[in-house]
Amino acid sequence: MSDTAELLQQHVIDPEVCIRCNTCEATCPVGAVTHDSRNYVVDAAKCNHCMACVPPCPTGSIDHWLPVLRSKAYTLAEQFGWDELPAPQNEAELQSLAADSPASGSTAFENAATSLPASGTSPESVLQTTTLGASVPPWSAAHPYTNLHGPKKPVSAKVVGNMQVNEPGTDNETHHIVLDFGHLPFPVLEGQSVGIIAPGVDAHGKPHHARQYSVASPRNGERPGYNNLSLTVKRVVQDHQGQPVKGVASNHLCDLKPGDSVQVIGPFGSSFLMPNHPGSHIVMICTGTGSAPMRGMTEWRRRLKASGKFEGGKLMLFFGARTQQELPYFGPLQKLPADFIDIHFAFSRTPGAPKRYVQDAMREAAPQLAALLQDPQTHFYVCGLKSMEAGVLQALQDIAVGAGLDWAAVAASLKQEGRLQLETY
Repeated sequence: MSDTAELLQQHVIDPEVCIRCNTCEATCPVGAVTHDSRNYVVDAAKCNHCMACVPPCPTGSIDHWLPVLRSKAYTLAEQFGWDELPAPQNEAELQSLAADSPASGSTAFENAATSLPASGTSPESVLQTTTLGASVPPWSAAHPYTNLHGPKKPVSAKVVGNMQVNEPGTDNETHHIVLDFGHLPFPVLEGQSVGIIAPGVDAHGKPHHARQYSVASPRNGERPGYNNLSLTVKRVVQDHQGQPVKGVASNHLCDLKPGDSVQVIGPFGSSFLMPNHPGSHIVMICTGTGSAPMRGMTEWRRRLKASGKFEGGKLMLFFGARTQQELPYFGPLQKLPADFIDIHFAFSRTPGAPKRYVQDAMREAAPQLAALLQDPQTHFYVCGLKSMEAGVLQALQDIAVGAGLDWAAVAASLKQEGRLQLETY
């Protein structure tokens, strides 16, 4: 049978559900996922159906497959133009197309069926194709609710607070925004995220896609007893290449005033969750607004301690920013007692001082981290820019090797047990 007649289950991404979090592109080991200003898409010529991108996707938008003739697979240009997934062709249509193609074979459709991995793909096979980050939550994590409100039916939340949480006048203006949902159900756990839909339309005249933001408050709300949550939002005024750009959702959020409403979807996330076991040790490594989930975890632990339900698990925080002035929540962090949380700051652009990154701070704390790496109750969380991920993982490996540990075995254990969570963008 020729490639012309071969039938394929083409891996595609649902543009209506995707929240453009970049998890799929960052996870794909063969570079099959790419994106433009509108859509994330999968290159059929590169995709090998390894399934590495499926478990980490917070919305399930990546878990879609369309039967096509391989020679007529949807191109990247076609996928970039989608507002919704096309209707799948039925088996009779495909068999007819295959029969009309040269060198067709009677097993063409059967071959297409076998090209799609079974839904019960084993964790072991996924482990071999993904990065070190876990795709399962810690064993003691609470059960998360996900996808309660989708892009077609967002809920309206009221802004009840909006304040800048780094020093005014800094380049990276960062806001702490509190949203109240009234009586609408929107339960979240520490580490989950939401999608924000900005008003108006994009350059193509289409409604803006949702932008993803990590929740910065604990499970019982920014204000306990109320149905609210908080976000940590940096006003985007330039892209990664330093070119001027006005981030649609970030500027919308940062400009909101108490009483304004905002459209929200979600919640999302089923693995980047904190352990519930009170004896668990939590090591948090973040930069900038990657501090949002770490703030939620820290505040939940603080409230547990205040209620007498805290049993002594260690908290460590490695927090990086360009300068102290740009670092969000610097003041409140300074007020947390040292016997509650061990904080290590790293600033890369302090005038007159050498550049220092979170991985440098980690190496300075190697004895403590080496001991924690050997404790099965330790959980690591990494959140921030994608550029930090390699340095952090290399630091963990160096610390493990320096302590005489088998890094391959340690890393496999962390991944399989949901104790190394990566959320970088």
